[in-house]
Amino acid sequence: MNFKHLRYFWTVAKAGGVMRASEQLHTTPQTLSGQIRQLEEWLGHDLFRKRGRGLELTPEGRIALGYADQIFTLGDELEGAIRLARSQERPLEFRVGVADSLAKSVVYHLLEPALGMSQQVHMTCQEGKFPELIAQLSLHRLDLVLADEPVSRKIGVKAFNHPLGTSSLSFLCAPALKAQLRGPFPECLHEAPMLIQGPMSSVRQQLDHWLNRYRLQPRIVGEFDDSALMNAFGREGRGVFTAPAVLEAETTAQFGVEVIGRSAELVEEFFAISVERRITHPCVAAITRAARGALFAAE
Repeated sequence: MNFKHLRYFWTVAKAGGVMRASEQLHTTPQTLSGQIRQLEEWLGHDLFRKRGRGLELTPEGRIALGYADQIFTLGDELEGAIRLARSQERPLEFRVGVADSLAKSVVYHLLEPALGMSQQVHMTCQEGKFPELIAQLSLHRLDLVLADEPVSRKIGVKAFNHPLGTSSLSFLCAPALKAQLRGPFPECLHEAPMLIQGPMSSVRQQLDHWLNRYRLQPRIVGEFDDSALMNAFGREGRGVFTAPAVLEAETTAQFGVEVIGRSAELVEEFFAISVERRITHPCVAAITRAARGALFAAE
C-alpha cells in the first residue's frame, strides 16, 4: 500500500472535501483526486461518492478511515517517542505475565527488585492462565512470565526457563479451626475441611499424590485457581490451606492464621520464562539475581 495515498484519503475525509484538503496539503485538487483514485483502484472499491456538491464516505471508505485513524495515531506516537528530548529519561517498559496460581506475596517479592533499580521503570502486570501467557510471550507482547512450572517443549513455543528457586509447603488455618483438628500432623488433615489449588496447578498434582500416600481424605471445601482468594477463605476459617514456607511468617502475620504442619515432600518451584536464552532485559536480570540471592536462599 502507498501510505502517501492513504494520507491523502485520510486528510480529505477529515477535511470534508478535496478543496479544503488540497489547501492543507499544499497541492492541487487534481493531484489529490488522482492520488485517491489510485488508492481506490488498489483496494478495488470506491471510498467516496458524490452527495450534492460534496463527498461522503462509502461503507468501504468508513472502514478504511477507521484503519487510517489507527495507523496515523500510532505514527504520531512513534514520532513522539523517538523525538523525546535527551534530557528527558524515558521509563524502561517491562511487561510481565503472572500465572494466577502463584501466591501474590511471592509475586510481589519477585517483582519488587525491578522497581528498585536506579533506572525508572514502567511495569505492566498481566495475570492469567499459564498457556495463555506463554502465547502472549511468544508474540513478544510480554517480556517475562512468572510461573510455578516450566514451559514444556510440547507447547511448541521457543522460550527458555530460568529457575528462580523452590519452597516447601506449609499447612495453615485459622486458630478456631486449628483447635478443632484431631491428632498430630498430617493425620489431623483426615476429614478436615480443606482449601486446595485448582486441578491444573503443579502443586495440586503433588498434593493429590501426597494425600494418597498418607491415606488422608480431607473434606475438600473449595478449589481455587487464585491463591489470594484461597487465602482469604482460609483466613475466615473455611478450611486448611497451603502456602510457600518461604513466606510462612508473612502469611501468618497478614492473615492471622497458624501453622499446623510442614512437608518437605511438597515443593513449589518458581520460574522466570523469557524468549531469550541469555537474560538481557535489566528488569529480568534484577529479578533473577534477587530471587536466587535472597528470597529462596534459605530453602
